Amino acid sequence: MNKELIIRSNSSAVDFALLKDGKLIELNKEVDNNKFSVGDIYVAKIRKPVPGLNAAFINVGHEKDGFLHYHDLGPKLPSLLNFFKQVSSGKTKDYTLKNFHFEKEIPKDGAIQDYLKAQQQMLVQIVKEPISTKGPRVSSELSLAGRFMVLIPFSDRISISQKIDSNEEKNRLKKLVKSIKPKGFGVIIRTVAQNQKVAELDADLQQLLERWKNMCEKFTKVDKYPTLILSEINRSSSILRDIFDDNFTGIHVDDSEMYAEIIDYLKTIAPKKVSIVNHFKEKATPIFDHFGVERQIKTAFGRTVSMKKGAYLVIEHTEALHVIDVNSGNRSNKAKTQEQTALDVNLIAASEIARQLRLRDMGGIIVVDFIDLNSNENRKKLFDHLREEMSRDRTKHKILPPSRFGLIQITRQRVRPEMNIKTKEPNPNKNNEVEAPIVLIDKINAELDKVVKHSQHKNKKIYLHLHPFIAAYITSGFRSIRMSWYFKHKKWVQIVPRDAYLYLDFRLLDKNRKLLRTK
Repeated sequence: MNKELIIRSNSSAVDFALLKDGKLIELNKEVDNNKFSVGDIYVAKIRKPVPGLNAAFINVGHEKDGFLHYHDLGPKLPSLLNFFKQVSSGKTKDYTLKNFHFEKEIPKDGAIQDYLKAQQQMLVQIVKEPISTKGPRVSSELSLAGRFMVLIPFSDRISISQKIDSNEEKNRLKKLVKSIKPKGFGVIIRTVAQNQKVAELDADLQQLLERWKNMCEKFTKVDKYPTLILSEINRSSSILRDIFDDNFTGIHVDDSEMYAEIIDYLKTIAPKKVSIVNHFKEKATPIFDHFGVERQIKTAFGRTVSMKKGAYLVIEHTEALHVIDVNSGNRSNKAKTQEQTALDVNLIAASEIARQLRLRDMGGIIVVDFIDLNSNENRKKLFDHLREEMSRDRTKHKILPPSRFGLIQITRQRVRPEMNIKTKEPNPNKNNEVEAPIVLIDKINAELDKVVKHSQHKNKKIYLHLHPFIAAYITSGFRSIRMSWYFKHKKWVQIVPRDAYLYLDFRLLDKNRKLLRTK
């Protein structure tokens, strides 16, 4: 199994595409103006507790107030409030918690107005980014995520990822972490900690403790509210922290600064893997086009998703839930029975559905209408296969067995807005009349004449970026349009098909993808 991470950077966003054996399975986008990322910690003020919701609205600087439910306060709330009261007043400069006296825990069924008051300041952490018309969801149960573990202040509990199956390995990890964990901090051991040595675990722990110390020091200097006091590490590092493993065969990035950043991060977590990082320097072809990512995005994000042998999915989105319908299409029937055909299509669909949920980052309730199966054995086989495919999903989820109607219900945690990419292009034709390709060619001809005649571009190579359909039209045949340009201008025009372009889009660029201007 080959895993590659393709990173595309531009002025406003960074896109991360995870490929498994060349197939796109995850797509993430980091936008520069995204001020509220999961994991960020703010010093904020309570706007007002709402007893009817048993929750409080918190001003974290978003246009919509953050939402803090009683169950997200955490049992150690009194200890958190008391500790940071001492820190802000200067009564304590010991941030290790080893000498700190823990307060009594709050009850599970308490009322929020008994613990929080309007205008009270407190630390909160973003657990769900703003989605649609809702503000961010926040928690006062703080946690700091590292490569191998998550650090929980004001706790002594050690928890282990349920994805680690071996009881022997669980006991080994628990014993190791117990020997290095400082008093006053709990730890959640992550799946990637499996088979790691105590030195690697301790290095990760010390890094998290240093982040905690820096946050406490910064808290003493806060003079306005709300204030971001601890930001999640940059997105490229956090993506690598969460998904990187020994199966990675390549990380390709087109930005020099991010390339250096990734090299530095890998030196700390996996020095032997630094050599797989590649700085993509080819300017003529964009990185997503070079690795076939753009084409996969166009085919994977539509309402209809094609699968093997003619089968397809129809994905519908409503306000309350997502609905996925499985169709056999014109699949050739090599099976002896209708039941076997239905099972074959359902198994293919289950694998694609697991991929689609990760790719689109779909959350909430998902209802899947598989093709009806009569055999209980086949229903179980389908259910087990879907669970196996979904086991690779890092996001918390739950899958219910098939209902009496043959529906399978999935709940998947949503912490960020769903990845939504438009795959339909506006019709370039007016009044339902088809504009002949030669009309566009005339426009390209006119622009090319200007570029070639312009003294500034005489010695430059010319790259024509345009839609794949038009690119095929221009290059088809020996006496192609491109060949006629060569005879006319004594200049070979490089044709670059761009899946991201609309039908009538075209650009004349140099080798560094800079627009060749004629004015």
